[in-house]
Amino acid sequence: MTELVTPDVRWHAAWAESMLEFGDEYPHGSGVGDPAPTYDEQGCAAFVEYLLACEKEPPRPDWVRCTFFWIAEGDEVIGSIAVRHELNAWLLEEGGHIGYSIRPSRRRRGHASRALALALDQARGLDLERVLVTCDLDNDASRRTIERNGGLLEDVRAGKRRYWIALG
Repeated sequence: MTELVTPDVRWHAAWAESMLEFGDEYPHGSGVGDPAPTYDEQGCAAFVEYLLACEKEPPRPDWVRCTFFWIAEGDEVIGSIAVRHELNAWLLEEGGHIGYSIRPSRRRRGHASRALALALDQARGLDLERVLVTCDLDNDASRRTIERNGGLLEDVRAGKRRYWIALG
């Protein structure tokens, strides 16, 4: 069963395997590219520390607070998801409240839809009334994921479909 787990170094091997599978297709949707981690245990520990700190304070003045989760099934990390606590100007235009990535070998199995539903529960806990979720114009799988979770298309900007999901 798909679940969201708090990043933790105990997941090191499964996380590293998942990240390495992305290869050049680094998991951009989940916002985990800054700083780019190393995949050894020490690198994982530093990355976990960075991700957990983002919930308390944004790492840069132009970013917002964000809660990161790893998407897991059993003992396997199959992706990551970011729940941003608010929107800044860039997130309102392109990034949205929630971003996610599923490792290539685990796509098309419903993990993204289930992870997004779980992330919506997390957003409710932040007292958000609705969230913006975006996807690339040509990403039909992500479009379907968002629509399955109640996303209503507002418009397309800068090559991104922009969906609002009511949390009430």
